[in-house]
Amino acid sequence: MFKPQGIYAAMLTPFTDDGNVNDQVVRQMVDFLAGKGLDGLFPVSSVGEFVHLSLEQSLELMDIVVHQAAGRLAVTPGVSSSCVKNSIRLAQRAKELGCEAVVLCPPYYYSLDQDTLLKHFETVIDSVDIPVILYNIPLFTTPISAEVVVKLASKANVVGLKDSSGSMVELMHHMDRIRQAGSSMSLLTGREDMLAPALAVGIQGCMTACAGIVPEVLTGIWNAFYAGEWEKAKRLQFALLPVIRAMFSVPFPAGFKAAMSCRGFSMGPLLQPLSTAEEARLATVKASLQTAIDELLRLVEREEQITSEWRGRYGTEQGSRNAPS
Repeated sequence: MFKPQGIYAAMLTPFTDDGNVNDQVVRQMVDFLAGKGLDGLFPVSSVGEFVHLSLEQSLELMDIVVHQAAGRLAVTPGVSSSCVKNSIRLAQRAKELGCEAVVLCPPYYYSLDQDTLLKHFETVIDSVDIPVILYNIPLFTTPISAEVVVKLASKANVVGLKDSSGSMVELMHHMDRIRQAGSSMSLLTGREDMLAPALAVGIQGCMTACAGIVPEVLTGIWNAFYAGEWEKAKRLQFALLPVIRAMFSVPFPAGFKAAMSCRGFSMGPLLQPLSTAEEARLATVKASLQTAIDELLRLVEREEQITSEWRGRYGTEQGSRNAPS
C-alpha cells in the first residue's frame, strides 16, 4: 500500500483570461517541480482554488498533471467537495489515471458535527479503491477530531493525514493517538512554517504551497535534517517565514499566486476579484516578494555551497534523502 512521505507540493492553478485552466502553464509547472527533487504533487488543492473549479475543470486539471508528470513523482490529487458524489467521481478518476492516492478534506459551507463528518469520510472512503490521505484544515472547514482520525485509521486504504491546523499541540496529539491505535499511517504537515520542528518530532513530510513555489527551501530543510545538519535546517526554516507572512498579508491565495508569478509562471487572473484597495496592496506585496524570494534562493545556494565545501574537506556523507519508515 502506498505510504506518503517526503516533500509534496500543493499546486496552484494558473488560469487563462477567460477563467479556464491554463493547460500550457500547468505543464510548465509540473516540469519545473519534477526537476526540484520533490516526492509528489497535490493538484486540485486549497491553494489551487479547487472550490472555484467545476467538476469538469477538476477532472481536467487532474488529467493534465498526471500525464505531464509521467511517473516522475507521485500525484495525489484533491477530491474534496461538499457533495459526496463529486468526491467519489473525482477519486474514481484518480484511480483510473493511476494516481498513488487522493486527498480528502471535510465538506465545507455547512457546519457538521464529528459523527456526521465521520459518516461523510466513510461514505467516500468505502466507495473507492484507492489510498486516501485525510486533510485537516480548520482554517476553512470543520476540524477533524483525533477520535475521528483514529476511527478512520482502521481502514486499510487510509494511508495518511495532512494536518494544516498549524498547531504543534494538535499535531502531537494526532501523532500520539495514531501511534496508540497501532496505525502506520503517515502524518504530513500542511504548514511550511513548521516543517523543521515537525520533522524533529517524527512526521513523515509536508504537503504545502511553498513546496510548489520555493521547492529548493523545503527540500533543503528536509535534506539538512536527515543529514544531521540541524542548524542549517533551522536557518532555512526561519528564512522562509517572512515570505510566508507576506503571502498571507493579502486575501488567500492571491499572495501565493503572486509569489508563483515571481518564479516566472503566468498565473492569470484571480477568480475571486479583489477590492481596489486590496489590488493596490497586492501590487506592493508582489514587488516585495520578488526581492524576498530572490534573497531566499541566494541563501539556499550559499548554504549548499558551504555544505559542499565542508563535505569535500572532511568527507562527511549526506544523510538519506528518504525519511525512515
